[in-house]
Amino acid sequence: MSTRNRVLKHMLQWLIAGSRGGPNRARLIVAIREEPMNANQLCEVLGVDYRTVRHHLDILEKNGLVTSMGPRYGKVYFLSHELEAGYGDFEEIWNRIGNNDNSGGEV
Repeated sequence: MSTRNRVLKHMLQWLIAGSRGGPNRARLIVAIREEPMNANQLCEVLGVDYRTVRHHLDILEKNGLVTSMGPRYGKVYFLSHELEAGYGDFEEIWNRIGNNDNSGGEV
């Protein structure tokens, strides 16, 4: 495993499995991979409060897992190239912890 892949896997482990907001972040990643959306659309799809979605999107963007394009309100989110390339690592972590999710929603 390359150093870059190892760093991504550790980051995913910390952001998804190692924190209370991990299940919501994972659900956002899955939804964005299916179809790039803005924060408001993600709220509707996931049934999560707007401020919660914005908070988790900010964390994912700061850590280079998602990118965005467009004006502020209509900003559309996409998975980063790095996360697309390492999506198997994300799936491995999410499959391991996803069943312990208390968010009440299906991914």
